[in-house]
Amino acid sequence: MDGVTVFHAATEMRQGRVITAGGRVLTVSAIGPTVEEARTRAYEACARIHFEGMTYRRDIARSAAGRTVG
Repeated sequence: MDGVTVFHAATEMRQGRVITAGGRVLTVSAIGPTVEEARTRAYEACARIHFEGMTYRRDIARSAAGRTVG
């Protein structure tokens, strides 16, 4: 997705696929003209990621949404 970067750790390549090797494995970061738009974009990216046992926080940047940055 445009404006989205996924950082991964505790992963490995197997048969041409990135798989989890345990622990916290992903950080999804996004940019946008406002914090709320960046937050929305990041969570839209999270919705496209699937793996067994996946969980993620849904409160990241909530308190910053709606505030002016800069």
